Amino acid sequence: MTRKSNEQRLGLPSTGAKESSEAPPAVFDRNESSQNTFAYVAPTELVDLPSGGKFYPEGHPLYGKSDLEIREMTAKEEDILTSKSLIKKGVVFDRLLKSLMVDKSIPVDDLLVGDKNAILLAARISGYGSEYATNITCPVCNVTDKYTFHLDRCPVKNVVDLSTTEDEDLKEGVSEIGEGSYLVVLPRSKVSVGVRLLDGKDERKIIATQEMRKKQKLPETPLTEHLKSFIYSIDECVEGLEIAKFISSMPASDSKYLRRVFSKLTPNVEMTQEFVCDNCMYEQDLEVPFSADFFWPDN
Repeated sequence: MTRKSNEQRLGLPSTGAKESSEAPPAVFDRNESSQNTFAYVAPTELVDLPSGGKFYPEGHPLYGKSDLEIREMTAKEEDILTSKSLIKKGVVFDRLLKSLMVDKSIPVDDLLVGDKNAILLAARISGYGSEYATNITCPVCNVTDKYTFHLDRCPVKNVVDLSTTEDEDLKEGVSEIGEGSYLVVLPRSKVSVGVRLLDGKDERKIIATQEMRKKQKLPETPLTEHLKSFIYSIDECVEGLEIAKFISSMPASDSKYLRRVFSKLTPNVEMTQEFVCDNCMYEQDLEVPFSADFFWPDN
């Protein structure tokens, strides 16, 4: 949804036309300092935040806010996306978000992961369109081919109301304790686990841990590292070493249940779409990958 009309941005008198719900066309304004210089006025849009601002602390710029205003991508953002140094450091998307947000007082590190995904998705759609073609390898026939996902079919998954939910995983054994934290009673071990929603800092820490293990040629442990990222207590014990010990010995059924529940509790964008292999016609629900070509579609 467009935040301001082009007349408002340029200080021109209104034409009286009704404001459109679609982004306005590109507008160039003559710079007052030179009759031969033009400045592009980038349209803005409001992105619905899956969290609805519920889990940000009071006083935070996003506290209680249901949406966030961003600019449309320009060549400046393409420079960010192609920066080898930013890509190598793993901060390219953070820099992109910082550049696009109209309110510069919002710390990118504080963005909840689901809100961050919603903003990236909106930026991709406004910049390059909703069709996203990327290479997918079929898990059955192992043939790799281009498959097109439709990003405009990714609905927002808002905060779960535990008092009214009909989801069997959430109706019993899950309770909210505030500020994006929940208690989950595991069905097999009966342990009460404290979990919290992840933000940009947590995401960076996960990536840094993965890179460290690669450099030291240690075995990959994606599931246990994921659990460590959002579990903050085990039966009220908050000692990191004790939590790590429990995670390593957690029954597989409890681990699977906890990861499923955490996913349902996390306000996010639903990125799962149907995949059909053109070679063997195998069908599967597949998560839209944030691969290298997400912001660089084929032209």
